[in-house]
Amino acid sequence: MRVRVRRALQFAKDPYRLVLLLLVVLTISRLHMAIPSLNKTHPLIVLTIAALAVAWARPALLAQRPLFVTWPAKVVGGIAVWALLGMFFGMSFGSTATFILEDFGKTLIFTFLILASIRTSRDLFTIIVAYIASASWLVYQAVFHFHLEMEQGGYYRLSHLDTYDANDLGLVLLLGLALTLLVFQVARWRGRIIVSGVLLGIAAAIAKSGSRGALVGLVAMALASLVLLQAVPLWKRCAFIAVAITGITAFAPSGYWRQMETLIHPENDYNWDSNHGRRQVALRGIGYFEMFPVFGLGVGNFERAECTPEISPNARYRYAHGLGVWCEPPHNSYVQALAETGAGGILLWLVMVPGSALWLVFLQRRMPQQWVNGDGEQRFLYFAPMYLSIGIIAFSVGAFFLTFAWREVTFYIPGVVAGLDAAVAERMAREGIPGPLLPGSVGNVKLAARQVRRWIARPVAWGSRGPRAGRVVRR
Repeated sequence: MRVRVRRALQFAKDPYRLVLLLLVVLTISRLHMAIPSLNKTHPLIVLTIAALAVAWARPALLAQRPLFVTWPAKVVGGIAVWALLGMFFGMSFGSTATFILEDFGKTLIFTFLILASIRTSRDLFTIIVAYIASASWLVYQAVFHFHLEMEQGGYYRLSHLDTYDANDLGLVLLLGLALTLLVFQVARWRGRIIVSGVLLGIAAAIAKSGSRGALVGLVAMALASLVLLQAVPLWKRCAFIAVAITGITAFAPSGYWRQMETLIHPENDYNWDSNHGRRQVALRGIGYFEMFPVFGLGVGNFERAECTPEISPNARYRYAHGLGVWCEPPHNSYVQALAETGAGGILLWLVMVPGSALWLVFLQRRMPQQWVNGDGEQRFLYFAPMYLSIGIIAFSVGAFFLTFAWREVTFYIPGVVAGLDAAVAERMAREGIPGPLLPGSVGNVKLAARQVRRWIARPVAWGSRGPRAGRVVRR
């Protein structure tokens, strides 16, 4: 019998991908913020300029298909245009323009650098490992560097972190958990030993964060894994859930489960009825949307609206009674997108983030079934939609509790989803399998767009998936 060796996936080592790998690591992990001497050099700006310079000097290193041929790229472009229009129709032209130039514009550049980078599965693997490396640094900081402090209510959690706060850390690690599970699934034994430590560390960091949103997201991931990881044996899916529960329980700080009980009885938590709690802030956010229904307040203007008595009823009341006013963030990515970009913006955001999970389910069902037992690249591409989808589901649930609508972590999602589409198309083209893009469409925008539409419109086989191919013998 012919023996095939499953080679381990390799990093892309060309200059553009190496610069982008460093950019992703620093952007997601914010490592430079923990090292003052490094932070003074403005490494994100330096790396962004370096990536643009390499792209200009060696354009052959970029993806050769049109940048906006995939729907994630189109959605990101649509959000960018909508945000620019919001400057003219929102509450403050200057405030919106400043936020776009100083904050959101950097996020868009970061996203389009990723969109322009992924040509093959090796490029995609490099970008995914960059996120896992970022999660590893955050885990190290959470587990070994920072200590637990008692919060109001008598429970302990991480506090005074250099980069993210404890709640934000939990959400960033949820996506990192799914990507780490993907690499564990397709790696050889050496790689599995390494990522096993990362998985254990993520469980410990999520527990120490004391984040209720992260726990809810983790539950959503567990349920999604039972439904979507059909190519993974059921006992392995159940084992993952059992290990996650054990890890959270083992590392949970004092008072953790007592604090989590407020998820069952939200009326006992200050977030339910306090003017500064999530519920009241969300209700005010819906009111801002009703005042600016089409283009919203303008990106980055939610906190400004909270302090403006002409817009916020809470600010109006407190100013009238001589009380101090807090400029509250929305604490909810969906409310943030709704209030700051209006009806059009929230629709685009929903397509970009939760909609990506649905698209990945359809993409996975169109992939050749023999890839599940193929070489390392085929298995990576076959399992990637499954693990990415459960990670995005967990992230989408956790984002309901945090202000993450315009963060780089959120816009990493359309970049990696579009990259997966490109990597699958490239591998299918090499095998002569009809896919989203055929070889003759590169550089032809109209032909490529037509082929993508036909690919999307193909019927999906929801029935029996046929007999599984025999397992590949490892040497």
